Amino acid sequence: MTRGNQRDRDRERAQARVANKGKNVKDDGLTPEQRRERDAKALQEKAAKKAAQAAAGGNNSGGGAGSKNKK
Repeated sequence: MTRGNQRDRDRERAQARVANKGKNVKDDGLTPEQRRERDAKALQEKAAKKAAQAAAGGNNSGGGAGSKNKK
């Protein structure tokens, strides 16, 4: 048996991950409706910023999808 205690250590690490998984849930105190409104507002602001940048002549949008697939 060459693995030693690796299997036991892996089990312990897996249990620790499961225990910590529940702690990472974000609780911002908002109802789902409030969260939707907040997210919609953020998306509108982002779209307005992008439109303003495009109107100002900022054609460089960070690469785009076409530049990644060149052959």
